[in-house]
Amino acid sequence: MLRFLVRRVSGAMVILLIISAITFWLFYAVPRDPAMMSCGKNCTPENLAQIRENLGIDESILMQYWHWLVGVFAGRDYAGYGYCDAPCLGYSFANREPVFGTIMDRLPLTLSLAFGAAVVFVIVGVGAGMLAALKQGKFLDKFASSASLLGSSLQIYFVGYIAMYFLVSELGILSQPSYTPLTENPAAWVSGLLLPWLVLSIIFTANYTRMTRSQMVEQLNEDYVRTARAKGLSKRNVFFRFAWRGAMGPIVTLFGIDLGVLIGGAMITETTFSLHGIGRLAIQSVDQSDLPMLLGVTVLAAGAIVIFNIAVDAVYALIDPRIRLA
Repeated sequence: MLRFLVRRVSGAMVILLIISAITFWLFYAVPRDPAMMSCGKNCTPENLAQIRENLGIDESILMQYWHWLVGVFAGRDYAGYGYCDAPCLGYSFANREPVFGTIMDRLPLTLSLAFGAAVVFVIVGVGAGMLAALKQGKFLDKFASSASLLGSSLQIYFVGYIAMYFLVSELGILSQPSYTPLTENPAAWVSGLLLPWLVLSIIFTANYTRMTRSQMVEQLNEDYVRTARAKGLSKRNVFFRFAWRGAMGPIVTLFGIDLGVLIGGAMITETTFSLHGIGRLAIQSVDQSDLPMLLGVTVLAAGAIVIFNIAVDAVYALIDPRIRLA
């Protein structure tokens, strides 16, 4: 297992390096001049040259990337800004704030949104899928399948606005979406994010319901499950002790990917509910052509996906002994 994890982590570092290099080149190769945007109307050639030096864009793209990469691991000295401690992702073109610090300020909201929604859609989706498989062919199975098909066809921005109108504005059942740090007020943290959790989980719950049902039905027809039944074990015992573990592998894989994507930024959800997380920061960076900030968010999103994929592979082997034997 240790050798496996070392190989995966080494491969992940190479992947992140390639992603950062490609992203850096794509963002910094655009024809727009950030120095010109920062210089303003009464811009002189001297001011323009000084701004380019302060932003670190007065060299070739290759040297810019090398200095950026060194700054990530060892820190970097920016002319006009001072020393930027590692991990240094540069300074924002829009507000001249450190990119890493800004991302860390927005990250708690995105983590709260991602993990809260994940708890809801995993419990509800996996539970509904298992129940549908247990009652295969009956009314409950057909109802769960139909509901999951309907849920997967909905869009977050549509459901979000409808839910806010009825549940917040008209009925007043839920609070207006907002973010309060968990350490300050746990009750306000839950009430402010409850509606985004529910709306975000609707789409994901449908996918997990269908995935769980199909995997459980497939596992119930496997030879080892039939052997367990032939030995006299009860249907419920076979269902939860054997079939459930075999079905969880693909579901854990899907969960790792979904959680990595959500931590990378639930852009539509954060925009719909006016939450200022990583996804909203990415959209603002695109609007403002804030290349350092957009690069930092992109690297964070890629890192989250890669890290959770590694974690999923390790959990996969623990859940299914057949993987360890292979």
